[in-house]
Amino acid sequence: RTMALKLGVIGLVMATAPVVAFHGPVGHVGLSAARLASIGQRHAAMLPLRGPAVGRRGSVMPLRAMAGVAPMVGKHALRTEAPAVKITVEKTAPEAWEGDLLVLPIFQPDTEDKKALAVVEGIAKTLDDKTDGAISEMVETNEFKGKDGSSAIVRLPKSSLVRKLSIAGAGNSTKFGVDAAIKLANSLAATIKAEKSKKAALVLPAGTDTDVVKAIAETVLSGLYFDARFKSDDESKPPPLEELHFLSCAAENADAAIEDAPKVVEGVRLARDLVSAPANYITPTKLAEAAQQIAKEHGMECKILEREDCEKMGMGSYLAVSQGACEPPKFIHMTYTPKGDVKKKIAVIGKGLTFDSGGYNLKAGAGSMIEMMKFDMGGSAATLGAAKAIGALKPDGVEAHFIVAACENMVSAEAMRPGDILTASNGKTIEVINTDAEGRLTLADALVYAEETVGAEEIVDIATLTGAMIVALGPLYAGFWSSDDGMAEALKSSFKATGEKAWQMPLAMEYAEALKSPIADLKNLGGKGGGSITAALFLKEFVKKAKWAHIDVAGPVWSDKIGATGYGVKSLTHWIAEQGK
Repeated sequence: RTMALKLGVIGLVMATAPVVAFHGPVGHVGLSAARLASIGQRHAAMLPLRGPAVGRRGSVMPLRAMAGVAPMVGKHALRTEAPAVKITVEKTAPEAWEGDLLVLPIFQPDTEDKKALAVVEGIAKTLDDKTDGAISEMVETNEFKGKDGSSAIVRLPKSSLVRKLSIAGAGNSTKFGVDAAIKLANSLAATIKAEKSKKAALVLPAGTDTDVVKAIAETVLSGLYFDARFKSDDESKPPPLEELHFLSCAAENADAAIEDAPKVVEGVRLARDLVSAPANYITPTKLAEAAQQIAKEHGMECKILEREDCEKMGMGSYLAVSQGACEPPKFIHMTYTPKGDVKKKIAVIGKGLTFDSGGYNLKAGAGSMIEMMKFDMGGSAATLGAAKAIGALKPDGVEAHFIVAACENMVSAEAMRPGDILTASNGKTIEVINTDAEGRLTLADALVYAEETVGAEEIVDIATLTGAMIVALGPLYAGFWSSDDGMAEALKSSFKATGEKAWQMPLAMEYAEALKSPIADLKNLGGKGGGSITAALFLKEFVKKAKWAHIDVAGPVWSDKIGATGYGVKSLTHWIAEQGK
């Protein structure tokens, strides 16, 4: 029986070998026959006998498909539930408000004495008198100094209009802006969840502007995020909050800002859902389906290019990354078109590696983070999240294209190898020095597509591209590069307005020498130092005239405390909306 089984396996291999080896057009590595003809015959002598077709060795049926085996996944929801919270501005005086939880921000005292406690004055004094000194007692008992992120809470008597009263540190009053407001809102969300409040109110500090109101609303909604999709026996429930009231609000257009906040947060929630879900659930196909659903909901156009479509366009760089995987690649292109005149056409490109094993340069050993490589599609999640937000907000004047070259980077007999030479859709050849520097290979063809096929005037790509970025800026900041000073300033404004932390990095042409290859146009990896800079310089080679920026989100895409963050959605949404003004 054993011998018969072995002979059967050998027969199967021999029967399928001609298909594996010879099926499909023979062409230059990473280059279709049509593309080869258009460029010329100067590489013709280099054609390999096995004939990779557009970056893959033959047209091979994945072994899993040959065996008729489907990936085993459970019937878990791919989306979390949105918090059913209504946020409103109320004119009720804080001391007359009635509900479960009233939160009062208190600033640090204006003194150099680090031991000084917070001062109970203004609205705090009014509430203190109304509650028989409850606020003063909390300040004294907890040695409350008003430091941002700090808080204290007390339960009031049954005769009180409010069940629980909380004070929240707001930091220095002269520095209260979006960043401080986000810390305050995170504290508020944590208190709401801990106390299981259904009806809560926040007293807004005097001088609060519209950007701060919007930041607080967005942050509280994001803070109520609840994900138990993959737990079978979890008895925890999402926060029960139904109403959140903003009191003492004098900001102009506050109602409009509050109305827009859930639309942006829905994009953030989508991004967090996608990044948090494991790679056996979020495949390139599932990313494409998510894009199609967004387009259907918001009246946008969505086009999915299959492997064969990408071959015809000569996307050898992108397809080479995907060729080792059973999951087929999906090139996603969504388009938002405004109702009126188009003032600017822009594109956002997200890196979409739904799982990155590293390829033959396998991620191995302690610190490789291979178990976390589900988040290597964080750039595409931010891109789809921004598409969802833009589809809901419907800004005027800007035509926005959202592009993702989705695939997996896996190890197999068909995977690209160190030393291979690929040809991108613009004709540039790339020597593969390291198969784990794969994200830039997918982005290369996406950048060419955005400029040459779409005709975008400004292009932003966002990617979890380099570990060097985490070394340089840590887990909280993204690094960004731009070929245009005006575009860089616009992005800075968006980062500042939304509170997402980012730092402009140098596009140092002195380091471009590290990308030169003796046998191809480029190497896909630079030298030992400045890895995030050389990665940006590599991408720059695939943009000719369009204004371009690259955002490396390797650090802030994930938090050890909360998991997926949805980083990038708010800033991209803000930047896109501003382009039409």
